[in-house]
Amino acid sequence: MRKKAAKKRPLLPDPRFNDQLVTRFVNMMMWDGKKSVAFKVFYDAIDIVEEKKTDEEKTALEMWKDALSNVMPHVEVRSRRVGGATFQIPMQIRPDRKVSTAMKWLITYSRKRNEKSMAQRLASEILAAAKEEGAAVKKRVDTHKMAEANKAFSHFRF
Repeated sequence: MRKKAAKKRPLLPDPRFNDQLVTRFVNMMMWDGKKSVAFKVFYDAIDIVEEKKTDEEKTALEMWKDALSNVMPHVEVRSRRVGGATFQIPMQIRPDRKVSTAMKWLITYSRKRNEKSMAQRLASEILAAAKEEGAAVKKRVDTHKMAEANKAFSHFRF
């Protein structure tokens, strides 16, 4: 490599929960650099989760963190060419990639839902993921199944 790896920039914690993970999520959700809009959407979604939740001993933020951990994949398949053939090789995922993949899936499948506002869509997806259901959790299950199905090629790991 000619250049060294880019340094990780420290994220500022968000104003309401004082949590860096929230800022990271909002940054991923943001469109066209409109961070205040993204924060409003996230906080509205958290408020909706607070109203709708059935589990009384957990806060809405804890529900969101549970949802995120339920969506996190542990293994994924990566393509690798070996002698002219392409194999799907199951590999462990780095911790930071686990988190960002989970966030990406949660946001993507929230956007695909058909509620009125993005805050409602996100809240519904969070509640579903916290109960181990919903499209984002299904994506994680499918990813794990794919890795399981290709376990025979794991000796090609690099």
